Amino acid sequence: MKKWIFVIGGSLVILIVIALIVGVSNIGPLIKKAVNTYGPEITGTEVHLGDVKVSLFSGEARLKDFYLGNPPGFKSPRAMSMESVYVNVNEKSLAGDTISIEKVEIDAPVITYEKTGRGDNLRTILNNVRRSAGGTSGSSALNSHQSKGKGKKLLIKDLVIKGGKVKLALFGLGGKKNLSANIPDIRLKNIGNKGRGAAPSEVLEQVFEALYEKITSRAVRSALNGQLRELTGGARKELETQAGKEVEKKLGKATEKLKGLLGQ
Repeated sequence: MKKWIFVIGGSLVILIVIALIVGVSNIGPLIKKAVNTYGPEITGTEVHLGDVKVSLFSGEARLKDFYLGNPPGFKSPRAMSMESVYVNVNEKSLAGDTISIEKVEIDAPVITYEKTGRGDNLRTILNNVRRSAGGTSGSSALNSHQSKGKGKKLLIKDLVIKGGKVKLALFGLGGKKNLSANIPDIRLKNIGNKGRGAAPSEVLEQVFEALYEKITSRAVRSALNGQLRELTGGARKELETQAGKEVEKKLGKATEKLKGLLGQ
C-alpha cells in the first residue's frame, strides 16, 4: 500500500512540475499579446513588443524591441523605443489576484519629444494613460475587464530607468533636426496603489508621470534649449552670408516660433 502511495505521490509531483514548466513557458507569448493588445488602448498610440524571453525556473524575463508610437498630429515616427527590458517576476504570485514584479530595469531608452502649437507628444500620451486609468473610456475592453474585478493587478517593487536619452524633434531650418540630452536616472519603489497592487493602466500612469517629470526637468530643458540657441544662431549666421533679406525674414519667424520651447 505504501509503495502505491509513493508512486502516486511521485507522479503528482512530476505532473505539478510539468504544469509549472508549461505555464511559465507560456508567459512570454502571454506578455507579448497583452502588451500589443492592451497597450494601444491605454496609450492611444501604436504599441509593439517584438519578443519576450523567459527563464523557466527563475521567473526572469527579457522584453525585446519595444516601440511606442506617437499620437495623431505629430510628425516624428515614434515617442519611445528600447531594445531590452529586464523583468523579474515572483512566479508564486502568478496564480493570485496581484502579480508581484520584483524588479524592472529599463536600460538606455530613447525618447522623442515633439512640441506643436497644441502641446507635446508625451503630455498627450500621459493624458491618454490617465483617462484609461480613470476608466473614462467606456469602450475600452481593458477598463471594462478591470471594472468587473476580473483583471489582474500589478505591483512593481523596484523599477529602474537608466541611461536614457531624450531627442528633441524639430522640423524646419533646412529639414529635420534632432537635439538630444541625457535623462537623469529614475528609481521607483512599490508602484501600484502604495504597494497593494493596481490595474496595469494605473501602474503605467505612475511610471509615465515620473518619466515625464524627468524629461521636462530644468536640467534637461536647459541642455536642449542651449543646443537650440546654438542651432538657430548658427543657421542664421550661415544664411545671412548666403541669402538675402527674404530668407533672413523667414528664419526670424522660425526662430520666434521655437522660443519658449520646453517652458523656456
